[in-house]
Amino acid sequence: MRYFIEFSYKGTNYSGWQKQNNAISVQQKLDEALTLILRETIESVGSSRTDTGVHAEQQYAHFDTIQPVKDCDVLTYRLNSLLPFDIAVHRVFVVEDTAHSRFDAIYRRYEYRIVKRKNPFLFNESHIFHKQLNIQLMNEAALLLFKYKNFESFSKLHTQVNNFLCEITEAEWFEKGGILIFSVKSNRFLRGMVRALVGTLLEVGTGKKSIGDFEKIIQAQDRSKAGAQAPAEGLFLVEVGYPE
Repeated sequence: MRYFIEFSYKGTNYSGWQKQNNAISVQQKLDEALTLILRETIESVGSSRTDTGVHAEQQYAHFDTIQPVKDCDVLTYRLNSLLPFDIAVHRVFVVEDTAHSRFDAIYRRYEYRIVKRKNPFLFNESHIFHKQLNIQLMNEAALLLFKYKNFESFSKLHTQVNNFLCEITEAEWFEKGGILIFSVKSNRFLRGMVRALVGTLLEVGTGKKSIGDFEKIIQAQDRSKAGAQAPAEGLFLVEVGYPE
């Protein structure tokens, strides 16, 4: 039988979601806990792949079992008792055997969070950026993302993808509780895409690049034209959407 699991994690101590040969990942910890509790080898499939140090407020995965889970609430409780403090399971629920946490997702939304000064309560959960930023210009540049589909300029190099096409439906900078947030929503994201977008938009905000420069970067379809990746600790996967 197939089950979906909804969970969240603080990514500071992990090499990202995906299992690695020489580093600890969130997927590894989750699969180990499921395998121990269910007494069969479990290999989960995540809805999104997050990089080292990136956090997730809402993440989904699916897994298959030979024997049905007797009580999903009890499994949720047992997982939270076994998992490290920085991984929390919110619910487990049965789905059709054809349901897929990655391929059935119709959108993902990320937030990138920036603070202007050192904040001990946001350590490893935000990027400190001291320079003055023109938020209006950054939002004007972000509006250009709706005009285009190909975002190769913001993708990590040498990634194995069939294409660089994404449909961005939300891209906005705003302040909330003293934190500057970039919210971006799309049907899919390329590896490193959000951090590269943020890094380039910060250059617009500081006046290093113009809005026209930003559009030329999109059109170039060349990663070397865009800005450097913003640090991982400011990035959060905050929402994954599925059809009703």
